[in-house]
Amino acid sequence: MKNNRHGQAAIMTDRDRSLIRRQLNNDSHKLFFDIACWTGERWGAIAQLQVGDVYADPVLSVPHEQITFRRATRKASPNGERFTRQVWIHPHLQDSLLAYNPTLKGSDWLFPSPLGNRPISFSACDKWFRTAVLEAGLDHKGFSTHSTRRTLITKLSEQGTDWKVIQAITGHRDIKTLARYIEVDTKRVSAALSAVS
Repeated sequence: MKNNRHGQAAIMTDRDRSLIRRQLNNDSHKLFFDIACWTGERWGAIAQLQVGDVYADPVLSVPHEQITFRRATRKASPNGERFTRQVWIHPHLQDSLLAYNPTLKGSDWLFPSPLGNRPISFSACDKWFRTAVLEAGLDHKGFSTHSTRRTLITKLSEQGTDWKVIQAITGHRDIKTLARYIEVDTKRVSAALSAVS
C-alpha cells in the first residue's frame, strides 16, 4: 500500500470508488474518473484525449465503440516503444459518455486546460483527485491516480480473466509488468492454503 507517496497504489472497493466520485465537483472530473476506472488507462494519457478519440458524433454525444489512446500520449515500454491502445467501452462508461457534452468546452481536447488550447495537466488532475479522496474521508487508504489502473487489473484477475485477455485490455506487452499490478487478497491466499489436503 502507498504510504506518503511510496509503495504501490491501493486497490479501491466499489464503495471507495463511489465515495470518491460523489466528491468530484463537475461533470468533466466525473467523466475523467469514469474513463480511468473503466479503461484502466494511465491518467497522463487520459488527460491528452481528444474529442475525436472518444466521440463519433460529439454534437449528439455519441461515442465510438472503443476509446483510442494514441501512442504519443502513452507511457513507453522499457525498450522505449509506444503503442496505440484501443479499449472497448464498458456499459457504465457508455452511460457517462452519453450524458456528457464534449462540445461545451469548445476545444479539440476532451479535457482542456483552462489556461489555453492544450490538455489539462496531470498535476491538475492529481490535485482534484487528492482533494476528492480527502473529502471522501479516504486519505488514509493510500489511493493515487494509479489506483484506478491497479483496481481494474486486480478485479479482472479475481474474476478469472485469462492473462492474455487482461494484456489485450490493459495494453501491457510484458506479463511480468502486468503481474506487478495484481493485488492478492490475503483472505484468498488463506482460503487457498486451507483448501490443500
